[in-house]
Amino acid sequence: MSIDAALIDSANIFELAPISLWLEDYSGLRRQFDIWRAEGISDLGAFLREDTSRLDLCTSQIRVLKVNRKTLSLFEADDVDHLVANLHRIFNADMLEPHIGEMVQLWNGSDHFSSNTVNYSLGGRRIDIQLKGRILPGHEESWDRVLLAIEDVTAREDALREQDRHKQYAQGLFEHSPISLWVEDFSRIKQLMDDVRQRGIVDFRVFTDVHPEFVHQCLSEIRVLDINNETLALFLADDKKTLLQSLPQIFRYEMASHFREQLIDLWNGILFQRREVVNYALDGSERHVLMQFSVLPGREDDWSLVQVALTDITARKKAEAYLEYLGKHDVLTKLHNRAYYVDELNRLERKGEAPVSIIILDLNGLKTANDQWGHAAGDGLLRRVGEVLNEAVTQPGHAARIGGDEFAVVLPYIDERGAEAMVDNIRRLIGINNQYYSQMELKLSLGAATSLPGEKLEAVARRADLLMYEDKRAHYSAANPDDI
Repeated sequence: MSIDAALIDSANIFELAPISLWLEDYSGLRRQFDIWRAEGISDLGAFLREDTSRLDLCTSQIRVLKVNRKTLSLFEADDVDHLVANLHRIFNADMLEPHIGEMVQLWNGSDHFSSNTVNYSLGGRRIDIQLKGRILPGHEESWDRVLLAIEDVTAREDALREQDRHKQYAQGLFEHSPISLWVEDFSRIKQLMDDVRQRGIVDFRVFTDVHPEFVHQCLSEIRVLDINNETLALFLADDKKTLLQSLPQIFRYEMASHFREQLIDLWNGILFQRREVVNYALDGSERHVLMQFSVLPGREDDWSLVQVALTDITARKKAEAYLEYLGKHDVLTKLHNRAYYVDELNRLERKGEAPVSIIILDLNGLKTANDQWGHAAGDGLLRRVGEVLNEAVTQPGHAARIGGDEFAVVLPYIDERGAEAMVDNIRRLIGINNQYYSQMELKLSLGAATSLPGEKLEAVARRADLLMYEDKRAHYSAANPDDI
């Protein structure tokens, strides 16, 4: 091939290249660098940042010799003159640092340079570019021929920015979720369970019955990858490091049994689970939570990414417990109520427990106290009965308020002698109580009965009630009508 043909071929390659090409003269920049070196400048980057007009001086020393068609198309220029006349619109403040970086690379002796920066078309369109420049061979001393290749990477950068927006959005949802979120790695647990399966184990529940240490081993293999802000608030932790170092305080007591059920579900292929568990805040207080466990899509084969969501249901559990308490207790006296008393008699009768002793008690003088001192005084007497009976009766026995001023004590497995001892203890406690409330004496009438073989407990209660009324009549007299 002749020299002329080679030159024509090279010109065609330059002109028809699919990326933007610039042929420029950097000889003026080389001379400016020599001047600054002579003045003792050593750190060009700091020198240019100190006064950015110096960077403008560098740029002014660069001459555009030639650009190809792709360059004109990319920057929406009519021709080279149109492009060169509007370079100030193409290069703006967005490329300050990258341009300084290019200058520093040349200053430090490199014959090539690169940067990722932003240009603008003459129509105002933002163009993300990847720039690569090289001093052409044979021009290393003068820098009078430098070839620049500019690749439009806008689509790639737009995709990265979109990806970053999605990441920030997902991170924001995670961090600021109103429920506690955990991201965990269960891959080691998956390996342990696969090993067990390969050993021929079929019934995993029986296996964990025989080898409870396997559950604790799996528990120790959980890797917590991240937690959100609500998790810190829920468990009263100052920061993530504090919480992660305190996991044994949060997951304790019955957690192993809950975790065992979780493992059994995983063994059976249940990768989304929901159950109520109890955790503990760092101050020791209970946290009842609804745990939702999910192996994330795409990680079903190794369980390497798991999300655990904990919804705090402590308030709901307390409300449920209080409602259950109200269903079985008398709020004023803190004793059981009549409904519980009746249910307990029925339960004991169904089970055929024997013997069972029942004590019926009646508060003397309640009407008089209400009439003379007001209902607050009467309520005070009732509360004092509750104090006495709650102190005297322990499980499996129970004490209940079964009417306005009527009370009952049910004592399973207690014979007549035990019932008499309980009556004596109640009278003793009444005496002690009256020492603390000397202005208004607490007086109770009592009757006790013990079941006979085959006797209905309702009949036992009636016998005790009759004996209580005998006790009441024995203590009343016409001289003391206020006790009625």
